[in-house]
Amino acid sequence: MSFRERLQSWRYNLVPDHLIGEILSKRWTDNAIPFLALILVVAGFGSVIPGFFKPASLQDSTRQLGEFSIVVTGLTVVMLGGGIDLSVGSIFALATFSSVAAFFIFDLPVWVAFLAALATGCVFGAINGYLVGFLRLRAFLTTLVTFIIGRAIFDILIVNYGAAVQTSTASSDTWDFIGDGTLGGLSIPVIGAAVIAIFTHIALTRSRIGWHILAVGGSRRSAHNAGIKVKRTIFLTYVFSGLCASTAGFLIACRLSGAGPGTGLNMEILALTAAVVGGNSLGGGRGSVAKGLMGAVIVLVMNNGLIRLGYGTGTNQMVIGIMLAIAVTIDIRWLKNRHKVLNEVYVAPIYLKMGAAQSALPGSGTPFALNNAISQTDYIGLGALEGPEDVILDRDDHLYCGTRHGEIVRFFAPDYRRSEVFAHVGGFPLGLAFDRDGNLLSCVGAMGLYSITPDRVVTRLSAETRRSLTSVQDDARLRDPNDLDIAPDGKVYFTDSTKRFDAHDWALDSIENRATGRLLVYDPKTGATRTLLDGYHYLNGVCMAHDGRSLFVAESWACRVHRYWLEGPKAGTAECVIRDMPGYPDNINRASDGTYWMAWLGMRTPSFDLSLRHPGFRKRMTRRLPQDDWLFPNINTGGVVKFDESGRVLGTLGDLSGRSHPMVTSMREHKGWLFIGGILNNRIGRLKLDGADPRWTGPTSYWGERA
Repeated sequence: MSFRERLQSWRYNLVPDHLIGEILSKRWTDNAIPFLALILVVAGFGSVIPGFFKPASLQDSTRQLGEFSIVVTGLTVVMLGGGIDLSVGSIFALATFSSVAAFFIFDLPVWVAFLAALATGCVFGAINGYLVGFLRLRAFLTTLVTFIIGRAIFDILIVNYGAAVQTSTASSDTWDFIGDGTLGGLSIPVIGAAVIAIFTHIALTRSRIGWHILAVGGSRRSAHNAGIKVKRTIFLTYVFSGLCASTAGFLIACRLSGAGPGTGLNMEILALTAAVVGGNSLGGGRGSVAKGLMGAVIVLVMNNGLIRLGYGTGTNQMVIGIMLAIAVTIDIRWLKNRHKVLNEVYVAPIYLKMGAAQSALPGSGTPFALNNAISQTDYIGLGALEGPEDVILDRDDHLYCGTRHGEIVRFFAPDYRRSEVFAHVGGFPLGLAFDRDGNLLSCVGAMGLYSITPDRVVTRLSAETRRSLTSVQDDARLRDPNDLDIAPDGKVYFTDSTKRFDAHDWALDSIENRATGRLLVYDPKTGATRTLLDGYHYLNGVCMAHDGRSLFVAESWACRVHRYWLEGPKAGTAECVIRDMPGYPDNINRASDGTYWMAWLGMRTPSFDLSLRHPGFRKRMTRRLPQDDWLFPNINTGGVVKFDESGRVLGTLGDLSGRSHPMVTSMREHKGWLFIGGILNNRIGRLKLDGADPRWTGPTSYWGERA
């Protein structure tokens, strides 16, 4: 390795460029900016305002925060549903007046005053919901009108009945406790805000109505096509917003024991700013209650802090307006360009120098020399299949394969002309294996490990493993489960080829070539899945050795095969038994003579091998060129390789004509025939093997003769 290449290796392999893309791809990064703003605002005003953090000061501030947060929570739900509610200030003020009027003028109990406030919010929320949801009026104009009407009604009521409220002698310990008391050191508004926030969060994330709200906010047309009652869902969001605003109005009524011309003034602007500053999208469908609460703290601290520093109302309004403008700009621009940013930074290639490979050219005299043996195979399912990545046969000689349509197709012996859809799994069924009881197990791309009983009952066995505590990426989820095999004790060993990309993005993984493939094991007794090996370049095929004490694993992009020991002095370790192959290995399966078959999905090329030593080139390629012009591994030519227990290659089978099986991802030997599959093929090939045992089958090799 030259000094320049060594520098490249240090630069691209040791500097974790990929973490930038990983972080930006997380949903929680939307919270990063408002959370940072929250820390800066609280720390900034806390440092310049004397006594900012004193208990008495915090007690008063948190009461306001509790009331304000409840309003913001209701508005957040409306925004998540794709709407906007400018009438929350008017509802807040009217509910405050309803409370004080019921208590001070009509001398009614506190609980009646609370119901009066809720009734006010419910009525106005229902009006907004009916006009926007059922009559499909524009939310902005509709709630602006109800805001104006509501504010006018409040002003009239204050002028006519304000004096009666002020001169009333009504009193109640309950009323005073709600306004000024604490429980466990927390004021009632704070407790109420916390309860409502938790309830709302659970409803949005764990309930059907919450999912409906988010779906409607994301796309009303799609939600309607999915059977969601869009009009009713929108109606309920406005009713909930009205109830939240009225609850906050009741709390401030208890705290101030009155209402005046300034009650609820500019509340709608503050609440809207808080919801947007917190990171909730104006377009709907994206946000959370937590974001709204963060925004509420930012806006309230900013507003009160400026007042305590001696700045006037005009300054406050100007600052709030600037905050709203910045938040809206960030929301719109980030939502529009996020995928572009991710496309620019996510793929982070590393340096890899491949070892020199023996020639695979016909007549080269090496064990890897390809021939034309599989160019004239019999065809099964020609034109009726799409993407039979793996093939397998049962005890009755029936043939199974997956398709890219999410189906597992069964062809009936003996001629395999008749077929049926054995099961619909979804996703893209890849590796296949039969267990001792005849259940068909499959690795399904981007979905996990699945089992199909002989009665066609589909069950998901595993979709995740234990997450690494030090990993930024979510390595608990199975992104590309690829191939599997089953040990004599029933444990399922399978590969998750990459933790960075989904199954359909295998080409991106080959360009990046970061070692994120892993070997996992699923234990049917405990239902747990754990990681055995990690840090490999696209782990792929898995095959139990004939004695069941070890297994072979293919590492595609590194062109290697490893042996992982399950028993003996080497148990729990892996050793490389085949390295520097001229082809990219895929599935591995047993052969009747005690050896193993291995698929080559493609062949190495000097150009791609050279590009692996120039990660900067690959990085620029993915950013500057359209994907059709990228340099990919050659998957247009492959073959079948045979090797023994020690990893010694015994020979290869190829299709030099490119007509039958230019790409091979799997093969199975069964009763003297070799069945060949390919993920880009529209057929399964069948080749007669000279000298093979005509009675040998895979199920018998694994589980013995039928009982």
